[in-house]
Amino acid sequence: MRQNARMDFLNTPSRVIPAVDYRRERWRNQQGWTREILRMGPPGEDWALRLSIAEIEQDADFSAFPGIDRELVLLHGNGMRLCFDGGETVTLLPPHQRLRFPGEAALRGELVDGPTHDFNLMWRRDLLQATLLHRPLVGPMLFFSEPGVAWAIHLLGGNARFESEVALPPLEGGDTAWLGAGARTRYALHGAGELLAIRIEPRTGAAG
Repeated sequence: MRQNARMDFLNTPSRVIPAVDYRRERWRNQQGWTREILRMGPPGEDWALRLSIAEIEQDADFSAFPGIDRELVLLHGNGMRLCFDGGETVTLLPPHQRLRFPGEAALRGELVDGPTHDFNLMWRRDLLQATLLHRPLVGPMLFFSEPGVAWAIHLLGGNARFESEVALPPLEGGDTAWLGAGARTRYALHGAGELLAIRIEPRTGAAG
């Protein structure tokens, strides 16, 4: 197999995924709902990257995801306590507090005061590195995709549009853009609002 062939899924063409197209499904443990934004991975294997929004209406145990790292961002609601089996408790409060933790961790989510919606970034730690940034959008913001580097942009609120050699539709609050790896491409994002920007690249030393 040629070097990095398993990472070809990062070259998936750039596109905008409207919030109305997110797929709603039950949690693996049946205790909540998720709206899946995207999932992708090497052919013939389970997913290596997944973006979703969890809808949490009651205290519930989190599903276990062995081999996965994840980052959770509070999107809406008055907060949630993440209670780990080891005794640690972390409270995520508005606006948009977040936490990175291993998918194997046994934990329970306890609502502070009413339902929450939470952004979930999950990736296979043996294949990928992921960096999540929370930024205001108050003018042009530049993103560069290139061989081995892709971006996912989730617009928390507001509206935005891309200027790029790749034609993409505008973004409204709640939409997500996937900027696929490949030839170096410049994306200028114009608009006003707030976003999560996720840089995804192969982990150094990951098998090709």
